[in-house]
Order: sequence, then structure tokens, then C-alpha cells
Amino acid sequence: MGRYIDEILQPGEKVLYSTNAHWIFYLPALAAWIVALVLLILSVTVAAGVPSLVLGCWAAATVAAIAALFWTVRGWFHRLTTETDVTDRRVVHKTGFINRHTFEIALDKIASVDVDQSIPGRILNYGNVTVVGVGEGSTKIIDTIASPLAFRSAITAR
Repeated sequence: MGRYIDEILQPGEKVLYSTNAHWIFYLPALAAWIVALVLLILSVTVAAGVPSLVLGCWAAATVAAIAALFWTVRGWFHRLTTETDVTDRRVVHKTGFINRHTFEIALDKIASVDVDQSIPGRILNYGNVTVVGVGEGSTKIIDTIASPLAFRSAITAR
């Protein structure tokens, strides 16, 4: 599976900047893996003398590990199937694999680019970018991308 932008580049068009969904999508998986690990440690140390408690910890750890595996695969697939690029002519954003959603806005049709970052977003360098185009209904929001300020600079620096 190649990159979407490589399939749609026009002759002479160059990619100036590429970014992706931020790794923060792995946060639920990371939390579930930590819970599974803590439950396994509890089963060995604290509950070692009580067989029913050990079995309960193992069962809860198994459920947490299955959830963690699901969230890990889901986060990985989301990052794999999301592309956001700036070329010398347009902004291209693609999400999805089978059910694909894309939008493209020509650089000369962009009125403004707004960045929205929370406090964790500023610390971890992710945020939402709103690309406002000329005309009605041409506002597009790109959620939770990595390095949103660098992305905005790639669009506005011409």
C-alpha cells in the first residue's frame, strides 16, 4: 500500500510537508497495557496466597490485555491510513482505508489556517488545524495532527 499523495501528484508538483495523526491515539492502549501489567504483578505479589484472588487478577489482566491489543491495532491502523500533506499547489488530507475520505484545497483558495492546541497538545506537540477556504462551506478541520504549527507554516509560507 503506497502513499495516497504519491498516487495523486500532478506533473511537476512537489510535496513540501507531510504530517500524520499524532501518537496520542495510542494513549488508551498504553493505559490498558499498564493496567494489565499492574494486575499481573498483583497476582504474583499480593494475591499469591489466595488462589481465587490470583485467578481474578489473571482474568482481569487478560481482559485488559485484549482491550489494549484492540486499541493498539486501532491506533496503528488510524495512523497508517491518515495522511496530511502540503504540496506547492494544494493541501491534501486523507483518512480511511476502505471507506476513504479526502479533501483538497488549492493554496491560492485558502483564506486562513487556525491552530487549536490544548495544554497537553502544546506539551506533546499535537492539535487541531482548521483550514478556511475562500467561499461558503470550504472550512475543513484536521483533528489531532502532529506538529500543527509546522503544518500551518508550510501552508502560509509562500
